[in-house]
Amino acid sequence: MNPTIDVLFAAFPLLVVGVLLVGLLWPAARVMPIAWLVALAIGFFVWGTPPRWLLAATIEGVITAVQILFIVFAALVLLYTMLRSGAFDTLNRSFAEISEDRRVQTVLVAFFLATFIEGAAGFGTPAAVVAPLLLGLGFPALAAVVVALVGHVIAVTYGAVGTPMLVGIGEPMSSVSEIEATIQANGMTTTEFAVEVARWAATYHALVGVVMPLFAVGMVVYFFGADRSLDPAWEVAPLCLFAGVAFGIPYWLAAQVSAEFPALLGSMLGGAVVIAALRLGYFEPESQWEFPPQSEWPDHWIGTIHPADVRGVVPSEYTMSPLRAWTPYVLLVVTLVVTRSVEPISRFLRGETVDVFGVALSLRFGTVTTAVGEITIGLFGFEWAAILGTGIENGVEIAYLPGTWLLVSAVVAIPLFGMSRGQVLEAWREASLNLRSPLIALAFVLAMAHVMLQSGAHAAGVDSMIVVLATATADTLGPAYPFAAAFIGALGAALMGSNTVSNITFGPFQFFAAESVGVPRTLIVGAQAVGGAIGNLVAIHNVVAALATVGLVGEEGRVMRLNLVPLVYYATAVGALSLLFSYVLFPDVF
Repeated sequence: MNPTIDVLFAAFPLLVVGVLLVGLLWPAARVMPIAWLVALAIGFFVWGTPPRWLLAATIEGVITAVQILFIVFAALVLLYTMLRSGAFDTLNRSFAEISEDRRVQTVLVAFFLATFIEGAAGFGTPAAVVAPLLLGLGFPALAAVVVALVGHVIAVTYGAVGTPMLVGIGEPMSSVSEIEATIQANGMTTTEFAVEVARWAATYHALVGVVMPLFAVGMVVYFFGADRSLDPAWEVAPLCLFAGVAFGIPYWLAAQVSAEFPALLGSMLGGAVVIAALRLGYFEPESQWEFPPQSEWPDHWIGTIHPADVRGVVPSEYTMSPLRAWTPYVLLVVTLVVTRSVEPISRFLRGETVDVFGVALSLRFGTVTTAVGEITIGLFGFEWAAILGTGIENGVEIAYLPGTWLLVSAVVAIPLFGMSRGQVLEAWREASLNLRSPLIALAFVLAMAHVMLQSGAHAAGVDSMIVVLATATADTLGPAYPFAAAFIGALGAALMGSNTVSNITFGPFQFFAAESVGVPRTLIVGAQAVGGAIGNLVAIHNVVAALATVGLVGEEGRVMRLNLVPLVYYATAVGALSLLFSYVLFPDVF
């Protein structure tokens, strides 16, 4: 077949997603099943992939979706537990009472609180929670949505306790035998490769994202001030840069250890340092900046919910002590540190057998060989090898997933906050309801991605759709490819609404492209992970969800247009660093 035709067919499932989701604004729950069917048809008729391989790849994708959905559900349970108990009111007030200056509030709420929520919950939650809080503080609805999206972007790569890295990068790398073999030949496991990628992604973010608090403030004062001027932003530039550094140092250091903690520790420790500095009188602006009078606001700044309608979002007094309110998240960080850093515990939770005082302990019961593959059953998970007689395998170890420890923290919070049975049921009900929307979309988009990944695995010498796309892109861009890596990741997240899904779909693509160009794979996949984060700025799902919380649905285009400014800055800066790292500073890394 003509190589050009191959590329067109390989790209067709993604083009379907782009046209239907972005062009026609169809909901993802309708688009993704269609895209999966298109991928199946191309896999069967063009790639010659046998039906059982296509079904096995689909099952592999669904199993990965189960892992992600479990983490999302647990994160939402903890978030709604905090909301229903009043603990989140305390967190809100502890940020909002520091200063009445809108620029300072932007730094504390739109940056630190949003990055914290992203690290704990992810999946579009920060903007949906922070935007109405900013509205309650007196921000125009449009400004609240814009800065809530801009403020949390540096944390997205490590959102939902590291899901975009651990699942988004680790899972697809282990599912493609050619990639796994290459990684192992260089003395790493796919999990270790994902951690290495997380380190480089944090380096890109720390260098480029240090100015994001200033960027968020600049967006507020320039687009929503009385005069189109950046002068008010420069007045608080020292505070913004201090905030960026205070966040960036623990964020980068945490990424050197694990992908679960950067966003959580960066926001918690950085926020504490900045709040302490402000309370001591440092960095407080000399004059107070405010929005123009509400009577002068253009109609498109205001939704159906007015700031005065939600003043109660910030309570007049604390419902509990800040220390008590933070306890569930502190417990979450501690349990994750222990389960990741103490090797026997980590291995045991991953299903391996460990020796304790001469006694062999394991969560797994045994392996059963069936007509559909080898299934290893455990107390909290399973491993399915040779799915449908193919070389495809996948599994779930619930006990090791961050979702387990999110749920533990939520359960501990019930007696800690003195919650009633009704409050608990309401929190779990809301978490379940919010899971319905991504359920179908996530299952089918991951099924599509894995069909594309495995389309060439059935026969030697057959490249998958992803390999064909990666090779063609690398050949077209040549040595300039590192510059484009972050833009590709951003495109994936914008189309699919998720950094995790962008990484699953395009991570192997970037791996093969880096290999083809001859540049370090960890650097390019790291740029992909950063690009997947910044694509959230214009991901239609995130934008719609945030606008809905402030009664401004219909202004998606305006928000996306404004957010192209930080997106282009971020992707361009990461692209330049990627070129510098790949060819000058670190050309010899894997």
